[in-house]
Amino acid sequence: MTQTEVNGLLAQAAEEARRAGIPISDQINPQVPLNHRARTRFGCCIRQGNRYTIELSAQLAAEGTAESILQVLAHEILHTCQGCSNHGNRWKSYAARMNRLYGYHIRRTDDFVSLGLMDHRPIRYWVVCAQCGQRLPRMKRSPLIDHPEHYRCRCGGPLQIEYIPT
Repeated sequence: MTQTEVNGLLAQAAEEARRAGIPISDQINPQVPLNHRARTRFGCCIRQGNRYTIELSAQLAAEGTAESILQVLAHEILHTCQGCSNHGNRWKSYAARMNRLYGYHIRRTDDFVSLGLMDHRPIRYWVVCAQCGQRLPRMKRSPLIDHPEHYRCRCGGPLQIEYIPT
């Protein structure tokens, strides 16, 4: 998707929010910078004084559909509302309104699958439940990887780590 198209989707998301009666800021930069370093974050709302810049993952812009890009931009636009810098109750109520009116699936977080993207990050570890067999990929070392005995699966089973040789 071209930069002009992404900027147009930002304008569309802002107009939809205004039509829904959501008090978004009128100080949103109309240009959407593309972040080429973002690996797990699809969008970001950056506040500088009373102005906002909505940033988008370059991968999402290149591989995503117009619908998935629009949904991420709508999510970030909601952060420009007074009292919505986090994902608190006010932000959730605005997200629910956008979802109801426009068919979005705005949530606190999105993932590659729900946005129709390929996850290019290399899997370095598998977290495996010894009880139900669920397998969860992990790309980076974390406290879970170092001490799986401190964690449990949703089913209550103990977790084990499978290391993938590099």
